[in-house]
Amino acid sequence: MTLPIRPDLAGLEPYGAPQLEVAARLNVNENPYSPPDAVVDAIASAVRKAAEGLNRYPDRDFLGLRQDLATYLAAESHVDFLEARNIWAANGSNEVMLHLHQAFGGPGRTVLSFAPTYSMYPEYARDTLTEYVTFPRSDDFTLDIDAAAAAIRETHPVMVIVASPNNPTGTALPLAHVEALLAAAADVPGGCLVVVDEAYAEFRRRGVPSAATLLPDHPLLAVSRTMSKAFALAGGRLGYLAAHEEVIDALRVVRLPYHLSGVTQATARAALAHHRDLQAQVDEIRAERDDTVAWLREQGYTVADTDANFALFGPFEDRERVFQGLLERGVLIRVTGPEGWLRVSIGTPQEMALFRSALLEVTA
Repeated sequence: MTLPIRPDLAGLEPYGAPQLEVAARLNVNENPYSPPDAVVDAIASAVRKAAEGLNRYPDRDFLGLRQDLATYLAAESHVDFLEARNIWAANGSNEVMLHLHQAFGGPGRTVLSFAPTYSMYPEYARDTLTEYVTFPRSDDFTLDIDAAAAAIRETHPVMVIVASPNNPTGTALPLAHVEALLAAAADVPGGCLVVVDEAYAEFRRRGVPSAATLLPDHPLLAVSRTMSKAFALAGGRLGYLAAHEEVIDALRVVRLPYHLSGVTQATARAALAHHRDLQAQVDEIRAERDDTVAWLREQGYTVADTDANFALFGPFEDRERVFQGLLERGVLIRVTGPEGWLRVSIGTPQEMALFRSALLEVTA
C-alpha cells in the first residue's frame, strides 16, 4: 500500500513521553496531588448536569467559561483589563498554540523562539507549514535581550513565542525583557504577535510578575496559560489565552466547530470555582522545588534557576545511563534540553526522597 502522506511527515514519530507505572513518575511536570474529594464531587456533579444535555451541541463560544477564566486570571495576575472577550480556551494550551499558528502562521511566514525551549513549538509550525526559527539562549538559559530584539528585526517573524517560565529550563522572563521584545516586534512590517507561554506561571517565585500585567497597553501581546499544572487538571485538558479582542476573534475563525465539549466546559468551570482548594499545594510544591534545587547543587550539579515545578540539572557524560539507572529504581524523569542535561518534575516529598536516593546510587 502506498500511503499519500505529506512528504515532510513521512517516517516521523509522534510527540510523547513515556507513560509507565513506576513508584515516582517525575517526567511530564504534572501536579503530584490528586484533586481534593470536595472538588472531585463538585466536578462530578457539574459533569452529571452537563450529561443531561449531551444530545445537544455545546456552547461553541463558551462565554461563561471565558468569563470565569478572565475573573481568575485578573485576580491571580492583578489585571483589571480582562473580560470574556479577551479570553480564548481550547483542549490544553497545545491546541491554543495550534490555533495561533493556524491564524497567524502558514506558508511564507516565520515564527521565532529561543532555544532550548518547549519541544512542541516546532511541531505547531511544521503542522501549519510555517517556518520555525530559533535563536540560542545564553549559557545560563536567560535571553540576551539585545540580541533577541536584533533577531526579531532581522527575521521579521509573524509571531515570537517565549515561554516564561521556560520549559525545560524553568527560566522566567523579566517584564522589561517582554517589553523589549514587544518594542522590537513593533518594527516588523505587517505586524508581529508576541506570545508569552505561562503554562507554569502559578509556580513562579514571590514577586515575579505575569506578562498579563502588560496586556492593557499592548494589543499585539498574548499570554497563554493552562489548568493542567497548578490546577491538578492535566486530565481535564483545558488551556487558555488572554489577549486583545482582535486576537481572540482571529482564533475564533480557525477553531473547529464545538471544539470544547460540554463535559470539558463543565469540568473547567467547577474547577475554577474551587481554585483555592486545587492550588492549596502550590506553596508546598514550590518549597519542594527549592529544596530539590539546593540538594542537587550540594551534590555538585549545575541547576538552572527555576520558577516552574521542575528542575533542569547536569551535565552528565552519559545522561541516558543515568536516566536508565533511575528508571530501574522506579524513578522516571525526562531526557530533554541540551546534551548532557536531565529534567526532574517536582513530586511529593516521598517521591523526591526516592529520586534523591536513586540518583545517589546511580552516580555512586
